[in-house]
Amino acid sequence: MVFVSAEIGINHNGDVEIAKKLIDLAVFAGCDAVKFQKRDIDKVYSKELLDSPRDSPWGNTQRDQKTGLEFSMKDYKIIDNYCKSKKIPWYLSCWDVGSQISMRKFKTKYNKIASAMLVHEKLLQTVAEEKKYTFISTGMSTIKDIDNAVKIFQDYKCPFELMHSHSSYPMAIEEANLNLITTLRKKFKCDVGYSGHESLSDLVCITAVILGATSIERHITLDRAMYGSDQAASLGPQGLFRLVQDLRKLTKLYGDGKKRIWDSEKPAMKKLRERLT
Repeated sequence: MVFVSAEIGINHNGDVEIAKKLIDLAVFAGCDAVKFQKRDIDKVYSKELLDSPRDSPWGNTQRDQKTGLEFSMKDYKIIDNYCKSKKIPWYLSCWDVGSQISMRKFKTKYNKIASAMLVHEKLLQTVAEEKKYTFISTGMSTIKDIDNAVKIFQDYKCPFELMHSHSSYPMAIEEANLNLITTLRKKFKCDVGYSGHESLSDLVCITAVILGATSIERHITLDRAMYGSDQAASLGPQGLFRLVQDLRKLTKLYGDGKKRIWDSEKPAMKKLRERLT
């Protein structure tokens, strides 16, 4: 069955109570896990960018905005306990080595490499040495970039799964290029999932699974009109519930590939073939 991650990311807007509601939404919809992001903004972004202007609920600079969206270790302790109480796994994509090391205390089951960090070899090595099952997003990357990342995980004997992804928010449907799922699976001989940033339609995710995607990751939100750069490319409550239900039905539709006459067909068979001449 396809593994479905609800990407909360930064859609909690720095509010633990909103994060709890998003966790509740993921549980209600039937997701397999929820995912967050963690970064040390001074290591990930330049001082020039952080000092540049940006209006937000937290102030008028990029630093104000990005600081406002980051959870503290105390916040993540609350999230860890809440996810345990709801019986849903949680994990993160960390954007710097220090964050990855600091988050080890929570002993999450999975790791995630964000597309932006696919070329950060030191971070990849730090993640791979943990030997946790890792989802590796491949947006805005070349085959050579992906090959280098795969070799790191293979060298560390760390289990992984590539994820086809497109790093625009929202993604234009004509740029989905879902046949790349097959290309990646054949070239790297591994499972390949799909991390989507398209708008409301679940057609892309459904097609990805039909083409063999073993996992789906989608951003979720309480309201697509909320403040935040990721909200518009996220699924709201109804969209998430519909997607997960459709994915579960899709798994049942495949069957085992064996031809048989179903018991439910037999009345029709008796009626329609009764007077064959």
